Formats: sequence, C-alpha cells, structure tokens
Amino acid sequence: MKVGLFGIGLDTYWPQFEGLLPRLEGYRRQIGMRMEEMGVTVVDAGMVDNPDKAMQAAGYLKEENIDMAFLYISTYALSSTVLPVAQQLKVPVILLNIQPVAAIDYEKLNRMNDRGDMTGEWLAHCQACSVPEIACVFNRSGIRYDIISGYLAEDETWKEIKDWIDAAKVFYSLNHSRLGILGHYYGGMLDVYTDLTELSATFGTHVEMIEMCELKALRDGISQEDVRQKISEFATAFDVISECEEAEVERAARTSAALDQLVAAHRIDALAYYYEGYGGNDYENIVTSVIAGNTLLTGKGIPVAGECEVKNVQAMKIMAEFGAGGSFSEFYAMDFKDDVVLLGHDGPAHFNMAEERVKLVPLPVYHGKPGKGLSIQMSVKQGPVTILSVAEGKDGFFLLLAEGQSVAGPTLQIGNTNSRYKFNISAKSFIEQWSKAGPSHHCAIGTGHIADKIKKLGFLLGIPVKQIACG
Repeated sequence: MKVGLFGIGLDTYWPQFEGLLPRLEGYRRQIGMRMEEMGVTVVDAGMVDNPDKAMQAAGYLKEENIDMAFLYISTYALSSTVLPVAQQLKVPVILLNIQPVAAIDYEKLNRMNDRGDMTGEWLAHCQACSVPEIACVFNRSGIRYDIISGYLAEDETWKEIKDWIDAAKVFYSLNHSRLGILGHYYGGMLDVYTDLTELSATFGTHVEMIEMCELKALRDGISQEDVRQKISEFATAFDVISECEEAEVERAARTSAALDQLVAAHRIDALAYYYEGYGGNDYENIVTSVIAGNTLLTGKGIPVAGECEVKNVQAMKIMAEFGAGGSFSEFYAMDFKDDVVLLGHDGPAHFNMAEERVKLVPLPVYHGKPGKGLSIQMSVKQGPVTILSVAEGKDGFFLLLAEGQSVAGPTLQIGNTNSRYKFNISAKSFIEQWSKAGPSHHCAIGTGHIADKIKKLGFLLGIPVKQIACG
C-alpha cells in the first residue's frame, strides 16, 4: 500500500530566512521515515510552495496511485498551493499540524539580536497558522480531510498517525479482497439478507459465488494422507476431547482439507456459508462437518461466518486485518445479577483469541440446523474487547461498534463459543441501544480497544460509524 506525503510552505520565505527551507524539509523527511517503519510505502512529493509545484506534486502522486495523502504543514502556506493537489488526487487527505517541539523556546528566541532571525525561528514553528485556512477551503470544496495536531516527539502524535495508517491498510485490504459465498442464506433471517452490489460498491470487495458441488468434488478427491495431516493439525490447534468419535474427526478433517483447496482455488479472503440439503444427502454431510475446518481458516486470517452472514464476515475481516481476531458471535443471554451480556455461537471461532485452549467437542444436534457433528467450545480471552457490526440501514451501510471488557464468570458449556462482556453502561442499556441502532443479530468480537481505528476506517470508506456505550 502506498501513502502520499508532501509538505507545504511559501517560496517567498526561503530567500528571506536562511536555513529555513532545509530545516523544514528535514522535519518532513523525519515524518516520512517514521511512516515507512509502520509498514507502508511512502511516496514523498517534496515541498509544495507555489502553484507550479502543486501541479507537479499532484501529477507525481497520481502516477504513483497512492491510497491516501498526508499533507505536512511545515509553515504558513497559501491555500491556493494546496487545493489543486487535493482536488486532483481524489483521496482522503490528513493534515499534519505537527510542530517540531511542544512549545517555542520563548527565552531563546527573544534573546536573538536580529528580528529577521527571530521571525525565521517563529516560522519554523508556525504550522497551526494554515490549518483554519486549509480547512475552510477544503470544506467549501468538498475535500475529505482530517487533522492531526501535535509535535514530533509526542507519542500520541505517532499513535494517531499509526492508527490512520493501520486503517488505510485495512481499507486497502478490503478493496483488494475476495469474499466467497457458499450455499445460501438461512431462510427467514431477514436481518441477515444484504445487497451484494451495495457491499461491493461500499467496500470495494469482490464477491465470488461458490457452488456446493465444487466443494463436494474436492472433498471426494481428498486422500487418506490429507485426512491424516488434517487430524494432526486438529490435535495441534484444538483440545480434541475424548468423546469425539474417530469417524466424526475424520469426517471433519476431510471437509477441512477440501475447504483449504476451495479457498485456494478461488483465492478467497473471507467466506460466508450455509446449506441444509435434503434427506441426508452429501451436501448435508459436508455442511454438518465444516465448523472445525472453518475455525482453522478463521484463525489463519480467512474469517468464515455461518448462516451466510455476509455482513458479519466483512466485520470479522475488518477485525482480522486490524490484528484483533474477529470471532463470530450473537447475543446468548443477559445476566442481570452480574450486569453482563453473554455472546457466543456454535462456530466458527477464532482460536487465537481464546482464553483457554479451544475444545473440539461433539454435538448430538445443531440447534436450529439439521444433522450433528463437531463444534467448538471456547471463551474470548479476558480483557478489553471491541464489538463490531457491519450494518445496513435505509441509507446504506454503516459500522456499529462498542468497546467493553471480556470478564471472568460462569459460561454455558454447551459446545459453543461463549463469553461474558461488561460495558461502561448497564447490560440493559447496552442491549437496547445496540439493537435500536439496527444491526443484524450477529456481530464480530475482537480483542483490544480499537474504536479509534475503526472510526478512521469508516472515514476512509465514506460511511457513518456509530459507537454504543461510550459515555
């Protein structure tokens, strides 16, 4: 992924104040090097200090096909030198109102004998001067922008820059990802149904329709050696409890190996699935043995959502790309005594974010689904969590999120994922506020508090972000 960087200043200053230009360019290069360390390619267009250089910078950054731009305000600059760049790039612009230090050394500056030198020293700290002017022009021109204010040695400044870069990486990933749909929706879940055209237009994600018969053909070709290797992988990733029948483990292993081949064949980055079949046919045999394999895929950064929850697998993908995991969940119950909400699902899960080793357990029946087979039992590790839903309202997609804590306490040992969550509002208020926002009944759980990053992603996507339980 490429991000653009350019500085702005006023060419009238350079002959007036000796050493000012190289000093300011040094600050910009310092910013660029720190950004490179965050794992992106920085395309530095240099100092833009007049309209001609603005056009040159715009052409260079367009040619490099950058995904977002950072505008370093090195000193006062005319907005007429900034607007042409932003207009031509047509990408979000982040204004870096970053001073060299937290505060001017007033005593040192005022001891200078030459007022010209004093003015030059002031201009090296004059980043804030242009912020209102640029914001005004961008507002009137419809340019999408945000502002980071701080100073070079401030940790918070670099955290905010990193949050923007992390969000841009996720934005880039969504724009280049392939989402597979295997089977069909769980009939009657009207909240789960979604507009795939709108999803592709909003997130830039390619949607690939996949047939169950292809998965069956791949599964029929799985060798006993493939099955043996997959069973070994199960033993490494899961605590395969003794009640699991050997035949069920082999059935799940064969399906898991076929799923790996299916994902590779279509270069799938996320998968939503559901199927019922009829009268115990081969497709039903496959779909009742997918949870273990889909959990492995989810833990490897290829999230899988059951019940064909396309919106939620997109939320899981966002969490995965932020490095926060992303486990498939729905509301299970409320504990009014402890003021917590229980969330879980029968799988898939994200085994890398489990509090304890994930158990592979047998279920005599899947609730609400045909057949029986293996399922996943785990709790999300205790500590800060973020809950995310890709929601769809009358006006299109939006992101709904909340930050809370995964907390200790009794959970349901029913062969499902199940965890307890506490928020800074009551469980009653949380479930009511969350539900009224209008998401589907599924959500993605991620570890850590990453609301700030998700809000930045929403800005890059151009869709609203709503946070629950934030006050």
